Amino acid sequence: MSERELPGPSQEMIAAVIDLWRLKPPGPPNLFADRNFLRLRDCCASLHPYTRALGFNSALATALRALGLPCSLSKDSKGLPSRPEDAAGALHSAFLQTHSKKLHLIPMDLADRLPPLTFGRARLGRFTPNQIRELFNEEQLRRTYPTHKLDADLFAEFQWLVVEETVEFEQDKGARVLPDLLIDFSQDLGRIEPHEARHSGAIEAVLFFLLLSPWEEWAAMLELDWRGFQVPWVHTIDSDIFVRRATPPSPDSLNWTIATFPDGFGGEIEEDVPLVRNLEDQAETDLSKLDQPYWEIVERARKSVLFETPIVHFFTRAFFADGIDEFLAHMIVIDAALGLHADYDQSRRVSPDRHKGIGATKRLRHRVGGLLGNRTFGDQFDRLFNIRSAFLHGRPMGAISSKDRVDTRSLARRVVCALIEATTTGSFLSREEYLDDLLDAGLQLP
Repeated sequence: MSERELPGPSQEMIAAVIDLWRLKPPGPPNLFADRNFLRLRDCCASLHPYTRALGFNSALATALRALGLPCSLSKDSKGLPSRPEDAAGALHSAFLQTHSKKLHLIPMDLADRLPPLTFGRARLGRFTPNQIRELFNEEQLRRTYPTHKLDADLFAEFQWLVVEETVEFEQDKGARVLPDLLIDFSQDLGRIEPHEARHSGAIEAVLFFLLLSPWEEWAAMLELDWRGFQVPWVHTIDSDIFVRRATPPSPDSLNWTIATFPDGFGGEIEEDVPLVRNLEDQAETDLSKLDQPYWEIVERARKSVLFETPIVHFFTRAFFADGIDEFLAHMIVIDAALGLHADYDQSRRVSPDRHKGIGATKRLRHRVGGLLGNRTFGDQFDRLFNIRSAFLHGRPMGAISSKDRVDTRSLARRVVCALIEATTTGSFLSREEYLDDLLDAGLQLP
């Protein structure tokens, strides 16, 4: 049976919603004890197995507020309540959904003028205040938080990265509304997942794609930072009405500065404007190359054997890291891209070992040179690896210069981009075979 043919809400559910919609603001002192709410809860028993479980009332109330429960709205919420019949239909459909759609809104803080981009399920650009209101689903936001004011005019001053994601629900009906009920408390809840992403996989994939560009070559104030933008937060809007949405952060959480403009009468006026990290003009031209065809190339590369190690994880992690952690993350990117377990464990090497006597670090050095086609890059890796070793082993060392910091980022990016290119031009049976050939190529460089 198709979704269009699925039965709608029962007459009992519609009647219960209608009675709830008749409640006057501010509503009953305890909505959970209201007879109309309890009647609606019981109507949901055929759609969810745990209507009497702890937490179900809260999930149901969250859904009702998202649908425009009139008694929860403020006096100036004209037009926000939905028709109770429509609300009942939406509530019924929500129980039957198999997936939700998430919209991740990411402010490009400190970004200079960037070209509009569209790739995969992401788009980057500027939006008008009305478009901002639509993206943030202001109507639902006001239903959930009647006193909250969305500063769309201020948010429209910034560029935004918008990422769409589809998430499948757990198959168990109970997980649909109350996922905490299915937590296995026998597991080690304090365990560390070694490659857990900071954000969802969809966001990580988009940021990885953007970070492949040479931001360090475009930065006008490289001694300050190579990054052309920051991601201070991500605001996610979930189509699942049982998920209570968060309020958007304030525009004050982004970076602003004061600019002066002539007032037309010989004086000046001051205005708050977004603070930017200036980029070279070439950035706007080169970023336009981040299109759908290149996105598809990168996505195919990520599925290849050359990316079976956590390259993407550490590459995006370096973007969010500060200080020595950023430096180390970029060094780990190179190791994850070009290193093998067999480099350190001779018993794992394919026999016969054509490179007997060459240590793990030198193997990495020659692979870097072989991959990038120049021994200079291998020498650069060796120099940066020595800085890394001095830090880890407590040897005397000074501060890591901004040049070394940028060189590490640049070398890691070059290695990653070259691996992506290799997946489009070469054929290899395994990652081990490919890296062994790179080692040969690096040893033969003049």
